[in-house]
Parts: sequence; C-alpha cells; structure tokens
Amino acid sequence: MLTNPDHLPLARLQQWARERPDATFLTQPMGDGKTENYSFGRVLDESRRVAAYLQRFNWPPGSRIAILSKNCAHWLMSDFAIWMAGHVSVPIYPTLTADSVKLVLEHSEAVACFVGKLDAWPEMQAGVPSNVHAISYPLSPDTPFPSWDDIVRETEPLATVPTRAADELATLIYTSGTTGNPKGVMHPFSTFAKAPEIVRDGFGASSDDRLLSYLPLAHVAERVFVEANALAFGFHVYFADSLDTFVQDLVRARPTMFFSVPRLWTKFQQGVQSKLPQKKLDLLLKIPLVNRLITQKILKGLGLDAVRFAGGGASPMPPSLIDWWASLGIEIVEVYGMTENFGLSHGSFPGDGRVGYVGRPWPGVECKLSDSNEVLVKSPTTMLGYFREDEKTREALTDDGFLRTGDLGAFDEAGRLRITGRAREQFKTSKGKFVSPAPIENKLQQHDKIEACCVAGVSFPQPFALVMLPQEALDAVKASVNAKESISRSLTEHLEAVNAQIDPHERLDFLVVVAEQWTVENGLVTPTLKVKRNEIEKVYGAAFERWAAQKAAVVWA
Repeated sequence: MLTNPDHLPLARLQQWARERPDATFLTQPMGDGKTENYSFGRVLDESRRVAAYLQRFNWPPGSRIAILSKNCAHWLMSDFAIWMAGHVSVPIYPTLTADSVKLVLEHSEAVACFVGKLDAWPEMQAGVPSNVHAISYPLSPDTPFPSWDDIVRETEPLATVPTRAADELATLIYTSGTTGNPKGVMHPFSTFAKAPEIVRDGFGASSDDRLLSYLPLAHVAERVFVEANALAFGFHVYFADSLDTFVQDLVRARPTMFFSVPRLWTKFQQGVQSKLPQKKLDLLLKIPLVNRLITQKILKGLGLDAVRFAGGGASPMPPSLIDWWASLGIEIVEVYGMTENFGLSHGSFPGDGRVGYVGRPWPGVECKLSDSNEVLVKSPTTMLGYFREDEKTREALTDDGFLRTGDLGAFDEAGRLRITGRAREQFKTSKGKFVSPAPIENKLQQHDKIEACCVAGVSFPQPFALVMLPQEALDAVKASVNAKESISRSLTEHLEAVNAQIDPHERLDFLVVVAEQWTVENGLVTPTLKVKRNEIEKVYGAAFERWAAQKAAVVWA
C-alpha cells in the first residue's frame, strides 16, 4: 500500500500552517486557570527553529532524541523538530524511575533529551547521563539546560522542512513493560499517515473536532488518537494540566472525540454514583422527559456533552460498564491493538459493536487464529521490528508477516473478535488445571467497588483474586466498621455470582482486598493503568499462604 507523500506528518503540518496559519492548534494550561494558544503557524515556526538548533550538533542522520515529559504543547513541537532535523524521536514515560529512564536512553543510544513538564524530576534526573544533551521547556522544573524559549528567540528557522520518506524510521515507542524489560518498537513515517485513514472513513473526522490529550504521549494510544489524527485532520488539541484539574480541563475542552482506558471510564462512573446513587439514577432514567435532562446534566458536568465518538481500549472493557455509559447516551466503541501495530488492528464503527467483542479487523488488516487460538494480525502499520532486538523481532512475527499478539481469541458469526485471555498469562493450579485470568478479572470488575483486580494462584488448589477498591471506599472502611461489613457482604455476593458463571476449576477460593492503591509510581500498573501481574505477585506473594489459611470469602490485607 503506497503512502501519499502529502499525507505524511510533516507535510500535513505545513499544509495546515499554509491554509489556517492563525487557527488554534494546541491549547496549553499554564496554571491558575490560565491557558496559552499555539496556532498552526506558530507551531511550525517554533518547531523549525528548534530543528535548526538540533542540526548544529551534526549528529548522524537518524540519531535518537528522547522526549521525557508529561503531555504538553512542547511535547508535540519537540517531536516535529526532531523529525525536521532528520532524527528519530524516543518518547519516555514521565513516571519512570531514574533506572528505567537510563535504560531507555542507553538502549536507544539517545544523543539528546527534551526534559519537560515533570512531577518528580529530582528522582529522575540521575537517569539522564551527562553525555546526553538536555533541553528544557517553559513548564519544566528548574534545570541548567538550554531553554526552548531561548532557542526559539536566538535561532533562525530551518530554511526548508525536509521531506522524510514514508519508509524512514520516525520513532521508537517503548512498550510499557508488563512482561519484562520494555522493547523499542520501530515505526516509520508511513504509520502516522495510514492510521488516521480509519478515523476519516469510519467516524467522519474534520478540523472542527476537539481532543483532550491526557494519556501519556509515550504510549501508542495517544500517538495514534491525538498526534497522528491531529496532524491528519487539523484537530484542536487541548492538554490536561494535572490530575487535580482533570475535570476542569475536560470541561474546558468539551472534546468531540474522547478515548479512555477502562479504569478511567470506571472512575467517571464512580464519581457520578457517589453523587447520585444508582437506584435513584435508574429511576430517573425511566422518566422520558427527565431522562434527557439528567443525562445532559451528568455529561455536561464531566465535559463529555459534546462527544460524538467515545473509544475504550488498552485492556478489556467490562460489559456492565459499556451498558452503563450507553444508558447515558455514550456508545463506547472498543478498539484493539498493540504498540507493535500502532494500535491498528480491530474496532467497531458506531452501531456495529457487540458488547464483549473488540470488533472486526480495520480496513486493510488481516486476522486469523493459530492452532492454539492465538490472535495473529497483519496490518499496514505493523512495526519494522524491535530496535537492536533481531531475535525478539523474529519471535514476534511469522514468516508471512503476521504479528503474534500473545492474546487468545474467538470470532462470532459476523467476524467480530473476542479476546478470551493471554496465552502467556495462563497458569496451572496444583490440580493440574489451567486458568485464564483475564475473563475472570473482566467479570470481577463489574462490581462498582472493584477498581482493579488480579487473579493469582499458581500451584494453589483453586485460584483467588486480589482486588483494589477506590480510595474513598478504603477511607470509609477505616472510619466505620459498618462500612467494612457492608462491603464484605457485597463482595461475597459478587464472588458467588462470578463463580456461578465459570468452570469449577476456575472458581475463586477468596478475594483479598488490598490496603493500598496500585499506581504507576509504585510500579504496580503501567502508565495506561494495566495491572503488572508479575509485580503484583512479587509484592504480595509472601502473604498468599497466610491469606488462604484464613478460609474466608473476603480477606482484608
């Protein structure tokens, strides 16, 4: 499939700067409720100036330059500048430890690093070697590095923006490390042109659309949904300032297209239920005239009242969660993909979805199942390979070009794909029976007090599950014995309901309510909030025997 040169990312940026130079492209919160707008013309100009600065160092073409920052306008401009200078961008998650930052910088052989908006720079700075040239942003922590604004002020813009070939390496996207050390996935410029074609053909995207960028731009989902699509269609991109201001940021943006991970969709739901109990909401939604008023009030309060496309992905969406949002008029379209295929694998167009399924292959994508029911996908955006990992590349790709996803799947009669588990996450109990955790976890998370969970039990007679409650529920338990008893009863009933739906060898022996939150900072979830199963088992494994010995349906850790 040939790529139209006019559709490549740098060509698109120049197009919008010609056609709509004064139109706002990026809206950046500056703190205290203030924002700064960056037009297409300004973005192109500043990117060209920083690109000219980078070229002064005469690094070999295709050198890797890292971006270590939370999402902000300068993150995207850095990416454009790196490309214009003839180099390759290497995004780094802004929540990593110093050791993990160093691992990525050294593995990618980065020559420079943009150090941007960060919450914990003092803990991370040891991970940036002194031989890596660092550059700071206006919103960066205090550093001695050359600043973006000074570079822009003192540097003449690049005379011409180079044409980067479609098959040239554009970026290394490091995997989030749920199954070991992260790998650098290589994607060319053509990937950024091909992915938006799905949005254009299926969802009618236009320059009138608005997005809120808040999932890490170091993750493939945000590179696809925000960066690639914004360049392709001229979207107006808003950025979130912080967790504390997230709802205000969302209300400011009033996005027309919104993508989130299941745990955040759940948090929104729980926020609504904390103010409006579900029984009362159900009653109000049954009244025709009140139904419309109450849904509009809820969605407007969340900043979601203008959404015409809502997506969910990165991990399975509980069917009850999809149904709950549908009752408010929001159809969450599940999408499925991996870093290795730039997220371009499966999804559903509005009205064609089926709860519990991730949809059909996107146009241009082929999918089949192996003899062991592993999902194999061939996509126009399949990676070039893993950087400096030839053997792992050969392991990931079949001889005929299909990506081994590691997921188990099944098709319905319409060709929609259902993910049934992870081939590498299955474990065996002491009875010699295999257990697939993902489907059980999906059922567990239908409880409104379970925010995250992890099924474990290698070499135990029966599996069990660790569950994490929202912080407000844990606070209520600490404050009241009655609250603890009430939640215990509810979880026991839910455990019985889940066990009634699964095979005897997979039935959970008990639930463990953990006493802390699983966060990116403590290394128990990825930046997109997927549970790191191996880390959970490392942290809690020593207590498994003790919990099992309590012989209780619900154990409080």
